[in-house]
This record gives sequence, structure tokens and C-alpha cells, in this order.
Amino acid sequence: MENAVNRSPSGAQWTIAADGHEAVVVEVGGGLRAYRHDGVNYLDGYGADELCPGGAGQVLAPWPNRIRDGAYTFADRSLQLDLSEPSRNNALHGLVNWASWHLIEQAADSVTVGYELPARPGYPWPLRLRTRWRVGAGGLRAEHEVTNLAGEPAPFGFSVHPYLRLPKTGVAESLLRVPGRIRVLVDSRLLPIGATGVGGSEYDFTAPRPIGDAVLDVAFGDVERDADGGSAVTLATPDGSARLHVWADREFGWWQVFTGDTLSGERHRRSVAIEPMTCPPDAFRSGRDLIVLAPGQTWRGAWGVRPEA
Repeated sequence: MENAVNRSPSGAQWTIAADGHEAVVVEVGGGLRAYRHDGVNYLDGYGADELCPGGAGQVLAPWPNRIRDGAYTFADRSLQLDLSEPSRNNALHGLVNWASWHLIEQAADSVTVGYELPARPGYPWPLRLRTRWRVGAGGLRAEHEVTNLAGEPAPFGFSVHPYLRLPKTGVAESLLRVPGRIRVLVDSRLLPIGATGVGGSEYDFTAPRPIGDAVLDVAFGDVERDADGGSAVTLATPDGSARLHVWADREFGWWQVFTGDTLSGERHRRSVAIEPMTCPPDAFRSGRDLIVLAPGQTWRGAWGVRPEA
């Protein structure tokens, strides 16, 4: 039996590997702690003996990003969430990122983990969450399912929070492409106050260009869709010798890009969080792209990372 005194802060560790790709999935939050290809780390993760920093690799549900004052109204009911970002008086990153997920199925190249979210005063809808993490010749792939177990409709949003990095390349030198044609304008609490087009501005990354000294913690929307309805963000070295292709299917219409400027120590501007989101920040209040799950309905979405030389 595992010695509880020596238990990892992220709980059980499940390693999967295939075709030179390897990833580590963790019990706490059901998220991703490490991802590498041919020995090169592309995920800016954390050690097995560390507490997850800055939301690294976490699953964010049943809402991504922030809810103003943790307060919202749904179906004529006023609800109040715990303020998980007290410095800004916000409810941040959902309810499952610090929960203990359980193992459902494991193979050499994949692992499926799950969590049953109980109803609570601020979110009175029980949900069943499942994530299948898989690696192979195409890179890393995550397939998510969320089912509404309540007898009434439930508001819902979803995201993940991986920090990505390229070998021997800093944030400033990295070439970034984001297919979003608008960005969300935020106030001092990082809450939405409007939106504007990115064309011709310092936030226009619709064609690859160096991040430079740009400070990004931005939600990009109105994404340019691929032929299959999905979209992708790319991060590349200046000489083009390495590139990361972060893709998401049609369920994700927003991308949050964060250059880590508020992180402390070695993690400050060391990597870029590239987060596919189903909705923008504060969607429980604005209703913008908010998913409403009918009783028994299951939402499914997929995203992944593909390193390219």
C-alpha cells in the first residue's frame, strides 16, 4: 500500500507511451503533468513532488476562466459560487481541477479517468466527467465527455490549461499564430467589458509572428475554422525547425493565450498557456456560447497537441 506520508501532491500517476510520445496523467484534477516526444519536453509541467502551479495541465469545468463575483442567474434562480480567486473576487476555473479523479481504463498508449461532480449550493447540477488521454503517431489527444445527471437543464462550459514550450526557445522568440479575429476586452479584474477586432493591432496573430514583449492573457474568438470545423493555434521556433500544432474540434470556439507574466520564479514567461475554450470568460452571466445540457445529455469534445519538425 502507498505510504500516505509520501503521497504525491497530484496523487496517482499514470504514464502512457507510444511511437516516441509519452505523457503523464494525474489523479488530482485528472489533468496532464508531462508530455514529451523523443525525449523533448513540450509541456511545461511540474514534478511528481510538486503542487500543480498556475493551473498547469488542469481540466476546467463546468466553466472556464472567471465568473464575476461568483454570482449568476440561471432559470430564474440566483446562485453564488465560492470565490476561488479572492484577490479579484471571482470564481475561477470551475470545480474539478483539485478533485480526485479515478482510473476507469488503462492501456499502454491511453488512460481514461473520471470524476462524479456532486451538486452543491452554487452549482446544483451533478455531472459525470470522463477524459481519455492518448498518445500515438499523431501526438497527444484528449477526448472529453460530460453528462448532466440532474433532472433539469444545467449551464456548462469547458476548457483545459496546458502550458507549452519549444526547445531552446523563449516566449519572446516564439512565433505564435492564433486564428481568432476578435479579442475580449477586460477590466482590472480580468473580466469582460467588451470585444474588438484584432486586425492590424498588437494582438493580431492571425499570421505567425514573434510574441516579443507582448503581455498576453487574452481570450480570442470568432475563430477561423478548418475544413472539419475545428481550429488550431501554432507555436514555432524562429528558424522553423520545430513547431507545435495545438488543435481543437468544432466544440471549441475560443482560445485563451497566456504568456505567464503573473507567474513567479522560474515559470515567469517561460512558456505559453494555450487553452481551447467552449465559451469566453463570464459566460454564466453573459450567456455567450454557454452550453445548456439537457437532463441526461452528454457533451463531447476533443483537442490535442502535435509536434512537427
